[in-house]
Amino acid sequence: MGLLFRYVMYHKKLIFLYAAFCGIFCFSFYLYHIPVKAAAYPAVVCAVIFIAAACIDYVKVYERHKVLRRLCSIPDNILDELPEFTDYYNDYGEIIESMCIENRRLNTELTGRYADIIDYFTVWVHQIKVPISSMYLALKNEDSAESRRLQAGLKRIEQYVDMVLTYLRLESESTDYVIKEYDIDDIIRQSVRRMSGEFIYRKLYLQYSETGKKVVTDEKWLGFVIEQILSNALKYTKEGGIKIYINDIGQICIEDTGIGIASEDLPRIFEKGYTGYNGRSDRKASGIGLYLCRRICSNLGHSIEVLSDDGQGTIVRIGLGREEYEFE
Repeated sequence: MGLLFRYVMYHKKLIFLYAAFCGIFCFSFYLYHIPVKAAAYPAVVCAVIFIAAACIDYVKVYERHKVLRRLCSIPDNILDELPEFTDYYNDYGEIIESMCIENRRLNTELTGRYADIIDYFTVWVHQIKVPISSMYLALKNEDSAESRRLQAGLKRIEQYVDMVLTYLRLESESTDYVIKEYDIDDIIRQSVRRMSGEFIYRKLYLQYSETGKKVVTDEKWLGFVIEQILSNALKYTKEGGIKIYINDIGQICIEDTGIGIASEDLPRIFEKGYTGYNGRSDRKASGIGLYLCRRICSNLGHSIEVLSDDGQGTIVRIGLGREEYEFE
């Protein structure tokens, strides 16, 4: 009804002129003492023809309206599916077409720039890992508190480097997901192995027993999530340790004995750039890690939630939503 009302209002001048002409004819017939019925009959015939023509025109307008509304959600194909502008207001069609061409040009330019950024940081990540590996090798033969501290610091640097590349890849339209069935224990063991140096340096225990479960996921991306959660747990746990287990409903649980998260911060911990009270006091938090974890879990079809009390430790639960999928 909204379109019909706008259509009538758009042609209100034409409707008013028709009614005015009919009134003029009837008034003229009245002044010359001619029966008004003589003018009423052709006026009704003209009205019927006018309404029929208006209905035909409205159907065309309605069809065009449906196409244009559909095109609101198909920006890439807008030029191919736009209806032809053959009316007297063809200027609007030319304006829309020029805007679409400009929009495509800008999208192409931005896509090219983004691809250049991805390529640059991909090369940068591989280049910077070379000196990191060299420093690892230099410290490998030393077994002292200082060397373990330096190795833990290098591991942090390597994590931040990987985080940069992960963030950029998540914003890309193309991904390298390899979704298939994996042994969840293999993914957890790989993440724990990469973090083993920090466990030793911080003198924290790890409690983990194999689950024997399999999950449909992407090994690399889920491993990044687990490693990022372990990294946060190690960062904010001064004493005690970390437990990794599968709960009764099949969620991966990573529980630490750290400083916890304030209740007022919990609703916002997955927001990009949000660090919370403990993160601000640490002065090293970026507010990106958990944001990336949520984005990755969403893309993989998994869920992630955090339970915590300030000073009482934290439990992160990852729901393996794809584990029941069947493959042919």
